[in-house]
Amino acid sequence: MSTAASLVVLFLVAVVPLAPTEAVLIGAGVLAASGEVPLYLVVAVAAAGCLLSDLINFTAGRRMGMRALDKVNRNAKARAMVVWTADQLASKGETILIAARFLPAGGIVGALLTGALKWPFKRFVPVAAIGSALWSLYPATVGYIGGQLVDEAWLAMLLSFGVATLISVPVGMAIRARNANRTLSYAEASS
Repeated sequence: MSTAASLVVLFLVAVVPLAPTEAVLIGAGVLAASGEVPLYLVVAVAAAGCLLSDLINFTAGRRMGMRALDKVNRNAKARAMVVWTADQLASKGETILIAARFLPAGGIVGALLTGALKWPFKRFVPVAAIGSALWSLYPATVGYIGGQLVDEAWLAMLLSFGVATLISVPVGMAIRARNANRTLSYAEASS
């Protein structure tokens, strides 16, 4: 596949909500390590795709209000997470929106929620752009480092996925543990 085609695929995957963007970005980072494409271009293309996805979700949230989160709100834990995120957005705003990007489906929930909460467009866009860029940098860099350490592309991908898992699983578990009691109390309060 040509470099241009790889970047188009990366962009399209980044735009589609719940697509395996992290896996594709790690692969693109490995590709960048081989010299096929500059790492900054991989990050820029992925960030642009993520930002476009955020803008679509923000617009959906703005038009549909809290109904936009109905598919996310199917169980008590998910509802609690939405309530917790809404509360955090009210108190910490921009910071939590950037941090939410690193949680599973956090970018989607954050964009839908800020739209539903009627954030001004000019407040949302710069924060979403920063969050998209920082998040895109993380898996692309992990892939790039894996590609620098190992010559075989498949082994570099495997190593990179392993490192990403070793980073994200404990961090996710720590966040869940820290917020478990608070999240459950939000779920009970919203019932």
